[in-house]
Amino acid sequence: MEPTGRTACGKPAGRAGTATGTILSAWRRTGSPCGLTTRFLQVGSTKRVVQSVVSMRNQTILAIRFPQSASSFGGQLTKIALFADVQNIYYTTRQAFARQFDYRKLMDRVSAQGEVVIANAYAIDRGDEKQRRFQEALRNIGFTVKLKPYIQRRDGSAKGDWDVGIAIDVMDAARTVDAVVLLSGDGDFDLLLDRIRSDYGVTADVYGVPDLTANSLIEAASTWHAIDRTLLI
Repeated sequence: MEPTGRTACGKPAGRAGTATGTILSAWRRTGSPCGLTTRFLQVGSTKRVVQSVVSMRNQTILAIRFPQSASSFGGQLTKIALFADVQNIYYTTRQAFARQFDYRKLMDRVSAQGEVVIANAYAIDRGDEKQRRFQEALRNIGFTVKLKPYIQRRDGSAKGDWDVGIAIDVMDAARTVDAVVLLSGDGDFDLLLDRIRSDYGVTADVYGVPDLTANSLIEAASTWHAIDRTLLI
């Protein structure tokens, strides 16, 4: 929403970002400056401010939507759900960098932003020992590993993607967390992110490989994080 007129502090209301920064600073110092009133949204066990309205002489003149960043607010950590599309990331990092993705570094980075209450890694089970060691490493990092059998069709094509399963789990988690983090470059998830952001008010961050992440997914994300060599083994 674009602010108009003047703020309740008597300053001209410029663009929303500038006005929001001013009012936020005052609100944190004094608790309720300039006629600022707060509204809260209950998400699971976390209550956080999502919108405040500045009023003067019974006229609403500025609406502020607080950014739902993955951080602590009001003494409570942001609850984060992390979903890793293992197949997509394996092939895209190999194609772009000829290296493997470092899931421990990702977990450390996401954990620094709040409390990771869900961490799912979706993989295809081919039954070989190397894969089993990798899956066990993911569990040791803190992921719940979900496996789907690799199926070879008679025509030589293969079946084994997790798109529907990931979408169902993300929709379920979005009802109870503050932020969703998706590790994938698959454009099939763009409508999913649009839906959870609009219906549940969560942030939806995406980690993907540059040039191998669908533009539609980047546009649907709250923030897109380009995978670079700092997230590789």
